[in-house]
Amino acid sequence: MAADEERKSMNKLSKGIVLISAAALTLGLAACGSSTNSDAGHVYFLNNKPEVVDQWNELADMYTKETGVQVDIQSATSGSYESTLSSELAKNNAPTMFGIGGFDMYAKYKNYLEPLQDSEAYKLLNEQGKQMAHKDGDDVYGLPYAAEWFGIIANKKIINEYAKKSYSVIKSFDDIKDFATLKKVADSIQQHKDDLGLDGAFSTPGLDASNYYRYASHMTQVPVAYEYIDEGVDFEKELKGTYLDNYKALWDLEMKDNPTENTMLGSVNYEDSTAEFSTGRVAFYPNGVWAYSQIKDNDVADEDLAMLPYYMGFPNESKYAANSIYDISWSVNKNASEKDKKATLDFIKWMVTNDDAKKILAKDMGFAVPFTTFDSEDFQPDNPLTKSALKLESDGLTPIHGAYIPGQAWADGVANALLEYAQGTGDWNGVKKAYLDDWTSAWNDYESNFGMLPPVHK
Repeated sequence: MAADEERKSMNKLSKGIVLISAAALTLGLAACGSSTNSDAGHVYFLNNKPEVVDQWNELADMYTKETGVQVDIQSATSGSYESTLSSELAKNNAPTMFGIGGFDMYAKYKNYLEPLQDSEAYKLLNEQGKQMAHKDGDDVYGLPYAAEWFGIIANKKIINEYAKKSYSVIKSFDDIKDFATLKKVADSIQQHKDDLGLDGAFSTPGLDASNYYRYASHMTQVPVAYEYIDEGVDFEKELKGTYLDNYKALWDLEMKDNPTENTMLGSVNYEDSTAEFSTGRVAFYPNGVWAYSQIKDNDVADEDLAMLPYYMGFPNESKYAANSIYDISWSVNKNASEKDKKATLDFIKWMVTNDDAKKILAKDMGFAVPFTTFDSEDFQPDNPLTKSALKLESDGLTPIHGAYIPGQAWADGVANALLEYAQGTGDWNGVKKAYLDDWTSAWNDYESNFGMLPPVHK
């Protein structure tokens, strides 16, 4: 009896194994037939723009369905991109393509970069895109894919409603054309915030790790750019700090006219600051055009959004537009297999030539993409902040190009000094040291370690 039961059990088990094996084979065949073609290579993109994760995943799915080539997207969280990139590049299954930002990243990761000057995608860059690409002699090591602008995002509806009040210092939003006016408006809004139904004039200048890039990276570039204008140069290893007091004036204004106590600025993250603006609780939000993806579909209508320059009281500042940057380029990992490098370059070419992909980059991500294939109005961004920034230039204002900063460590130092200043545990001399002295030492380190300094673009 026991033997019969054992035999029956073994028969059942054997049948189960056959069924399981058949099912696994069926699934395997289905996977091979419907998804990817490993012979065609593999694309792995490490994305440094967490605000457009969904759009990147959509592009990957579209391309895989169309070509059978597997495209994997990993998006680093805000403030963690460089650490994630270093970690991923050390792995066997490293990214085949990744984003490279300013000169500091280019210098650090140049040994991983495939020359791209002979690629079909590079040949499709417009002249400005080619000018802004990272180069070493005739070799090109990145494809700029997003022209962006940063400054002070404004809610025109709030400001125009304020302008109707008896205590207003302006007649309309259009009167804000310099720092003196901006300060008067912000101080007045802060004073009358309860009557206006607001939490403050400015969003909180948060110094959480996810947030401080707005002040320690982007805002710091503006006084540098004005100093370069004075000196007639595009780069200096040593700064005079001509306009550091102007930076301080705006930072002090933002600290004073926001909803949060200065001692708490270190705990306010990017989402917190963005929510204050997107829900209509403040009038001004220092950031860039990329913030639109978090602002839209909330309480601020597209027609009420505008981009102001970073006014700080500079000479003739009313003649200048918002700061423009090519903050990120597509780079290809030279250590990837030849098959994967080809797959990656094919994917990049597809993104800038396929109409559906181009619309995702321009319309959904909101990028002004510097490729000749985007010249049509159909492939220009709908982002109202981008349109506002471009209108400043079309109205005859002179664009200011963002200056290279010497990397994340320098920005971290400035942010730490700003936090100590805000909390009262340090003074402005600490910010000045982090800004000026550490600028020089950081570039000296780059020159010593990498044998290069930022190029000059005339």
